Amino acid sequence: MDPSSSSSSSALGMGSVDPRLRHFIEVETQKQRFQQLVHQMTELCWEKCVDKPGPKLDNRAEACLVNCVERFIDTSRFIVKRLEQTQKSKAGFSESLSD
Repeated sequence: MDPSSSSSSSALGMGSVDPRLRHFIEVETQKQRFQQLVHQMTELCWEKCVDKPGPKLDNRAEACLVNCVERFIDTSRFIVKRLEQTQKSKAGFSESLSD
């Protein structure tokens, strides 16, 4: 199983692993996800905002990059919040079924 596909240590089959090792793996997985996010954002915003690379960004490209990054962050936060809400509502629904 790919460690980046789940943040749950039990889903990774690490129930009997040293807690320090488990913590290290979780931290490294978070770092990897963050790096992937930065790479996606960089690629997306660069393609959208920079027509011709040169020694210096013009004002339009700089403003576009700032706006693009801010929208990317806003969108990412929205998606994470929405997924958390969905998980909570599913957990509440399954708990009410078991009562």
